[in-house]
Amino acid sequence: MNPEKIETAFSVMEKAIITLQQSLGTSFFDAYIENAENLVDDAKVRVIDQQPDAATVAKVEALYQELLALDLTKEDWRKLTQLILLKGSKKEALQPNHQLTPDSIGFLFVFLIEQLTLSKEQSLEILDISVGMGNLLLTALINLQAANYSVKGIGVDNDETLLAIAASDSLLMGENLQLFHQDSLQDLLVDPVDYVIGDLPVGYYPNDQQAEKFTTHSEKEHSYAHHLLMEQAMNYVKPNGFGLFLVPSNFLETEQGPLLQKWMKDNVFLQGIIQLPDELFQSEHSRKSILLLQQKGETAKQAEKVLLVHLPSLKEPSQVTDFFKKFEDWKSSNL
Repeated sequence: MNPEKIETAFSVMEKAIITLQQSLGTSFFDAYIENAENLVDDAKVRVIDQQPDAATVAKVEALYQELLALDLTKEDWRKLTQLILLKGSKKEALQPNHQLTPDSIGFLFVFLIEQLTLSKEQSLEILDISVGMGNLLLTALINLQAANYSVKGIGVDNDETLLAIAASDSLLMGENLQLFHQDSLQDLLVDPVDYVIGDLPVGYYPNDQQAEKFTTHSEKEHSYAHHLLMEQAMNYVKPNGFGLFLVPSNFLETEQGPLLQKWMKDNVFLQGIIQLPDELFQSEHSRKSILLLQQKGETAKQAEKVLLVHLPSLKEPSQVTDFFKKFEDWKSSNL
């Protein structure tokens, strides 16, 4: 990735989006989606009821030609869209559960999937149970493909705007994502997959009637959405497959923690908990970990020693390398 090229592309694409936003009188994110769809449609601005006007069309299409002339790779496009969306989220505040998953965490998911996959000859399907804007899933797909894995992605989300962003970004990057707009806790039209991932939304799930269908539901209050989503996600994993979930680090210490523990004990193998660096989070309350679950199957077994590791930093290459070695050693001894 060429930082100067990305910087130039950022400036050009932001101008195009803001020009469309001002001309159409829409939100930043609606203009973002419109911009992406225009780029995919032969870099031609869509005009409906004479909007945007001819001058705006000419200006934006000239910017598109500047952008295309940069000859961006898939990963360049992914990085560019992430930076634009981060800038946009400062203009139009997003709730915490809608924020982009940082690249540093996404690349850890890529490493874990590579380590847990037995052969590059294996065709992989990855489901993101709470896909949002799609950055985590697209980070996994593009970087696994760059490492010569054959991989397809499926995403589910109940937020129409976030899903539209994921769809438009996937088209920009030439990724054929299969996306479903629905409540992830309803029955999914998805066949079992090799991996399910998720930067899980944290909070209470309001539909108590639907929650009662899950082992992790609470009798006393609204159930935790992230608990229900983990249970739901693992229902769509093939035997021996894995679930990788970004969850609050204190997920076992809450009042509903015992419900989750019981479900895990009875239904899946808890193979690892990777606590992410404190530096990534603003407070102790907001700290998160990657939870590694495995679906039961003929070749799956409970690790003799559950992986429990606290990553001190992702900024120090030596510490990241040390974690990689620890994981590889643990895998060879336990899986």
